[in-house]
Order: sequence, then C-alpha cells, then structure tokens
Amino acid sequence: MDNNKKDGPPRGGPEGGEPQRFPIRGLAMWLLLLAMSLTMYQVFSQGQDREIRMPYSPDFVEKVEQGEIAKAEIVLEVSGQQYIRGELRSTDPQTGRPQQFRVDVRVTDTLPQWLHEHGVPFEYKSQNPYLWSLITGAIPFLLIIALLYFFFIRQMRMAGKGAMSFGKSRARLLTREKNKITFGEVAGIEEAKEEVHEIIEFLKDPKRFQKLGGRIPKGVLLVGPPGTGKTLLAKAIAGEAEVPFFSISGSDFVEMFVGVGASRVRDMFEQGKKNAPCIIFIDEIDAVGRSRFSGIGGGHDEREQTLNALLVEMDGFDTQEGVIIIAATNRPDVLDPALLRPGRFDRQIMIDLPTLEGREAILKIHSKKVKLESDLDLRRVARGTPGFSGADLANLMNEAALLAARENAERIGMSHLEEARDKVRWGRERRSRLMDDNEKRLTAYHEGGHALTMLLSEGSEPLHKVTIIPRGQSLGSTMQLPEKDRYTESRRKLLAMLTGIMGGRAAEEVVFGDITTGAYSDLKQATRIARMMVCEWGMSPILGPQTFGNREETLFLGREVNRNYEYSEETARKIDQEVSRLVSEAYDRALTMVKEHRKQLDMVAEMLLERETLDGREVEEIVKHGRLLTEVERAEADEKATEVADEKEAAKSGKKQKARVDPALPAPEAGPSVA
Repeated sequence: MDNNKKDGPPRGGPEGGEPQRFPIRGLAMWLLLLAMSLTMYQVFSQGQDREIRMPYSPDFVEKVEQGEIAKAEIVLEVSGQQYIRGELRSTDPQTGRPQQFRVDVRVTDTLPQWLHEHGVPFEYKSQNPYLWSLITGAIPFLLIIALLYFFFIRQMRMAGKGAMSFGKSRARLLTREKNKITFGEVAGIEEAKEEVHEIIEFLKDPKRFQKLGGRIPKGVLLVGPPGTGKTLLAKAIAGEAEVPFFSISGSDFVEMFVGVGASRVRDMFEQGKKNAPCIIFIDEIDAVGRSRFSGIGGGHDEREQTLNALLVEMDGFDTQEGVIIIAATNRPDVLDPALLRPGRFDRQIMIDLPTLEGREAILKIHSKKVKLESDLDLRRVARGTPGFSGADLANLMNEAALLAARENAERIGMSHLEEARDKVRWGRERRSRLMDDNEKRLTAYHEGGHALTMLLSEGSEPLHKVTIIPRGQSLGSTMQLPEKDRYTESRRKLLAMLTGIMGGRAAEEVVFGDITTGAYSDLKQATRIARMMVCEWGMSPILGPQTFGNREETLFLGREVNRNYEYSEETARKIDQEVSRLVSEAYDRALTMVKEHRKQLDMVAEMLLERETLDGREVEEIVKHGRLLTEVERAEADEKATEVADEKEAAKSGKKQKARVDPALPAPEAGPSVA
C-alpha cells in the first residue's frame, strides 16, 4: 500500500485551506437588526395607535348597546387593577386604524354576561405590568450594550486575538487544484530540473534511497539572476509532488515586534511536521537570512531572532525529519554562512541565464499560447537574444503578440518578434522625437561609422542591423547578433569591440571635422572595457598578467559597490596610461578604416537617410561590393557560402578522423600525474 497517496478531498474547505466555520458574527448582526426593527415598530406603533380613555359612564354603555365595540379584553392585573380595553369600529382619521379605548371598571359577574348579550367579542387576559414595563424599558439599554459590544468590545477582542495570532505561520498550502504548472512547462534549466526531480522521487519512494544509507536532504537553495525561473521551478515542484507543499515569502516572517518571526518559523515547522513528508518553499529568503550583526552598519534584532530560529529548526536538537526547505534568492552573497553550510542547505542549485538551446525551448513553450507563422524560425530569435532570461523571453513573445494585434495580423511573424526583441532590449521606437536634417545626417554617419568599423574589425560579432530611429535614450542603434553564446572573450575580440565602439566618433571627425556629445555612452563603454582589460584580465603587456584592485559587485546584478586600491601611485599612473593607450589606439584604427572606406561610409549614410534602417547583410554588400546585390546574386552568394562551410566542416572532420586512427602517433606512456 502506498502511504503517500491521500484518498478523498484535501483537508479543510473545498480549496484545501482552512475548514469552513459557521458565520456566528453574521447571524448575531442579523438578530441585532431584527431586535432593533421590532423595538422601533413597537415605539412607533404605540405612538401612532392613540388610546382613548373613557370612564364607565352612560357613554360607554351606549357604545356597547349600539354595537360600536369591535372587540374587547377584560384585563386582570397582578396588582389588582381591572379594566376593559379594545378597539372601536370607527377609525382614527389620522392613522386610518381602528381607535383604541380603555375603560377602568370593576369586573363583576354580570359584566361578561352583559357584553355577551350585546354581541361584543371579549376575552380575559392577565398580565404583570411591572414585568412588561421592565422589559420594554430594558430593550433600549440592551440594544445600546449590544452595539457597544459589536462595535467596540468585540473589535478589541479580535485585535487581541490578532496579536496572539502574530506567531502563527502564514504559509499557504498549494494543492493540485490550485497549481497546474508541471515540469513540462519549465525549460532552459535542465540540470536544475534533474536535481529537483531527485528530491521528488525521494519523497515518493524514500525506501529506495534509505536502503543504501542515504537520508533526505534538509534544504535546497535555488540561486540565480532575477527572471531565470526560480519561483516557476518551485511551482513545478508543487505540481509534480504528491505531498503537501507550503509556500511563504521571506518578508512574511519579519514584523515590528521582536520574537514574532521566530514564533512563525516554529509554527511553520510544526505544520510541516504534522503533514510530513512535505515541502516548504521560502521565496526571497535573503529578506530573513541576511548575515547577522557584524559590527558594521547596525543590526536588526527581529530578523536575527528569526534567523536563529530557522537555523535551529533546520539542524538543531529538535530536527523535523521529512520536512524539506526549498528557498530561492538572487543574493546568496548576503546570506549568513551558518545558513549555507551542509546540514541545513545541503544543495545549492545554480539557475543561470538560459543557453541558446534553452532559449529556443522556452520560446517554444510560450509559442504554444499564441499563433505563429508556419515558417517562423525560433532558432534565429533565440540566437538574437543572448543574455535574455526566461521572464524576458515571455515578455518578448507577449510584446510580439500585442504588436501583431495592433497591425490586425492573423499570425505573429518574424518582423513582429524582431521588433519586440528590439523594444525589450533597447526600448520602443520614439518617432515623436523630431530631428532636423543636420541631426539626422550626423546620426546616419555616426551609426554608419559603427557599422563600418564593426564589419572591418577582425574577430567582431556579425552585424545584425543599423538604424537611425531613436530608441530609448539613443538617437540611433547599431546591433550585432552573436553566432553563439560565449563565456570567455579573447584579447583580439575585445580590441575589435573597442574599434567598433570608437567608429561613431571617428566618422564624425572625418566627415564633419568636428565632434559632438553623441558619443558619450560609447566613450564610457570603451573606457570601462579598457580598464577591465588592464586591471582585471591582465591584458596589458607593460603591467603583465596580474590584477589590480578589489572590485566588490552585487552578485548577478553587475553593479560595482566598492573598489579597494592595493597598489602604489606609480602603478596607478601606469594603469591610466595603459587605459588611455588602448582607447587611443582603437580610435586611431577606427579613423584609418573610416578614411580608407569613406566612399562606402557615404553610401551607408545615404541609404540610412533614405530607408532609416538597414540590415546587416545590406551593409556588408555595400562595404564589400560598393552596391546592393540583386536577388540572383544573393542566391549565388548564399550557395557559394554554403559550399565553403561544408568543405571546412568536411576538412575538420577528416583531420579528426585521421588523428584518431593514425598508427604513427606514439601511445601515451603511463606515469605520475602532477596537479
């Protein structure tokens, strides 16, 4: 029998939450309103039905004998007072109701018989006037007390209960009915899925692992940049696991009162123990797991107490077996070392930005929800989105769908996806930004200088597109499309990047004989790359292969927080000289390229002024052939390029095969290995 399967509906209400409670408060409010209505009715009815008091006189006898009495009551009070009251057949002209009367009389044995003989219906009634007056007088006070109870005392009591419930965990139980996300909807993080899938298998069949002496992991930390799918992976775990899954945010622990967060941690583990085996997911754990007071910058008692409680519950004297903690953060550098050690968080799963294949798989998942053209190449879109996270790709597909809808297109095409890509990365086109002819011409030559130098620089990435349409803060853009994801950069490629960056400023000087402020961001980027080449990557022949300075950055965000200088002023002067030399040499190379290919630069600029946007292939044709090729010439060029690529691939494969079977190569000798 599988003990992990749960028969019947989940605990609590229909959604698996807290059990439904009888609405006592609502019923009490309805009863209070009913009592108020009855009281008001009694007050108004007594005021409207005015009672006529008459003595026992010939006038009353005359009314009885003439049949003007509709009905009567012979009232015998406990105090001894006796009277007759009832209704007349005549109506009150003000209210339209029968008039009420009352006659003080001494009831004798002949009075009932006399009323009966004249056809007056009557009945006897005894009452306690003191009790009735007490009840009618107490009703208003009771109503006031009830109002005070519900509007003041009850609210204070509920506030007190709220204060007492501060220590209760706010973890939400996710059920399969609420969460429909599975591993089939998560792509681009296959290694992370494999590691998490092992945890799910452990929960489903722990004996398979325990028979070899393995124990269930206590904590799994998902680490990665924002938007890479950490929370999505946790939801997929909830969709795949057949065990209770509690979800909570790190900020739900921290409150104004010291000790509340620690109490919530204990209550959370207590709930997990009752539902073990189970999974507890803590999103943004850095809100509560930051490193404790180190003597700099002050401390936070509440957060530190909460962290201490979490440390004890995860691996203390009272360890809860069967409770797995899965946490997510993009700031592991600020977490307390005691939280990251094995025994608490046994695994740290790195969720990095998706690769080319991962981006293609993510785009395929998001493309299932939209209508795409049949010949759409998602591989090309994935190749043009390096550095995009899963959230960026989802936003890209959504922007493309909105753009296609605005154009009344039936399906999403490549043009929509490329425009959405450019919008997500560089910003929306700002055609409302008006530029005169001189500024347009300056921008065209500036961007043309970038495109020209990028094409002519050896080792540069392929040119994708150049435009003079303003996007974001820029007046124009020159975009490159990497052939593949790269994790290291060579010195030759970095120098080519510097040359391409300085191409815009070089074109301005050659064509106009003047320079403008349009190259501000180019100069900033070039200086940053040159300084990193000298100080961090050891690419300076004068300073040699060493690093200078300690740069402290926020992990995954790439923002410099502080820099410690651990070198002399003489070394600092050499660093500045080397940075200046790299930038100046790149600028000189760009000037030389622009001067030698001035004719091609003029053609590119004129085409940009005419069409505003040029494809990378069109710029390449202008630079190489001095004109745009025809369709036939392009087809022939494509065929020739394909043949050359096939020949290179075949030659490479032949060399590998020959090296594999060449008997002349000596066999490796066995010997000691030196690490």
